[in-house]
Amino acid sequence: MADINTEQPSTQNRLEMLSEALASGAAGRVRRLVHNLHPAEIGDLLESLPQGPRVILWELVDPEDHGEVLLHVNDEVRSGLIKEMEPGELVAMTEGLDTDDLADLLADLPGAVIHEVLRAMDLQNRHRLEAVLSYSEDTAGGMMNVDTVTVRADVSLDVVLRYLRLRGDIPDLTDSLMVVNRYDKYLGMLPLTTLLTSDPDMTVAEVMDREIEGIRADLADVDVAKIFQDRDLISAPVVDDNGKLLGRITIDDVVDVITDEADHSLMSMAGLDQEDDIFAPVIHSATRRAVWLGINLVTAFLASWVIGLFAGTLEKVVALAVLMPIVASMGGIAGSQTLTLVIRGIALGKIGKTNARWLLFKELAVGGLNGLLWSVVVMLIAMAWFQSTQIGLIIGAALAINLVCAALAGFSIPLLLQRFGIDPALAGSVLMTTVTDVVGFMAFLGLGTLFLL
Repeated sequence: MADINTEQPSTQNRLEMLSEALASGAAGRVRRLVHNLHPAEIGDLLESLPQGPRVILWELVDPEDHGEVLLHVNDEVRSGLIKEMEPGELVAMTEGLDTDDLADLLADLPGAVIHEVLRAMDLQNRHRLEAVLSYSEDTAGGMMNVDTVTVRADVSLDVVLRYLRLRGDIPDLTDSLMVVNRYDKYLGMLPLTTLLTSDPDMTVAEVMDREIEGIRADLADVDVAKIFQDRDLISAPVVDDNGKLLGRITIDDVVDVITDEADHSLMSMAGLDQEDDIFAPVIHSATRRAVWLGINLVTAFLASWVIGLFAGTLEKVVALAVLMPIVASMGGIAGSQTLTLVIRGIALGKIGKTNARWLLFKELAVGGLNGLLWSVVVMLIAMAWFQSTQIGLIIGAALAINLVCAALAGFSIPLLLQRFGIDPALAGSVLMTTVTDVVGFMAFLGLGTLFLL
């Protein structure tokens, strides 16, 4: 079996070859390397290069591919590349783009360029673009493409086949035709497989799929992705409040949403934006991260203040200072496990009023069971280490308390943040760490003060 990496080099391998070619000044070699790549692969390379080499590579990309490539880089990199282009180049790169892709790109273009793009479009395509732009980009309406092929329910399949032959082509990723009435109200879908394998004399109404419901245009993109995942769809119709067909969503747009959500969850845990340029200027990156570091500093001072309340205890019982990080660390891990589970459940729509209480009791039980298990382990180790039964009992009790509190905090923090309109992935981990540190230190040092002094 052939090695996949031999046939399809990874981004890292391409980056190494490209860097060597750029360093040697071999523009022709770079152009040949780039010419054979898909726009998405070129986008990966652009995001992986520092500012100087990135600009050089961009100048060597075929102008016909500029529009497609810009769709596959993050917002910050896209803005930087657009600044390097002349207005005429920007107008030219929009030609041939699908309506939904053009809508995504239009917001990043200068106002004068947008005016030129709209003026260059025919009336029909301009109305299509306006239809997409009228919806937020994170909704079904903002995701949809209006290049749908529609048929009536009362015509025969033979008529539909002849109609498609007259058209000459169909939009990409078309697996079904949309069935509408004379007022463009969505009725169902006619899969191409059904069209090709059924009796040509049968009508569309007899064979069309009525089970696939239209997706409302104002539905959130993450909910659209969930529908595609649950129903294994390749495309789906988008309708307005009255059931009128507006366009369709295809699987490629849904994959983008899923990828963006995964990036958002990962980057938000560190207080970062998935659209950040990893090779942005130092001052720019430092400024953005400073805010998050400041928030963490406040919470760190809070934990330190709690420790300071027991300074006298720590001076007299050094063993408490040695063991103190164990309680906070174990609580932090346990809390993060529950926090991650709940955030994922919220994102997938699997946690609501009907099952939240059951999940709370389950997580408290898990925290209690783990607290009992590991408190005994830590207690025995501490007793053997410091030859003190009291210290062993104190750290065991503190650990049990902190693991139960960590489960409670890990469950409740994401739900409270969501209720107040705050992204749980962005702020949850900071609050979680604060709670487990404060509770852990308070329980351990408080018990130590009570029983050792």
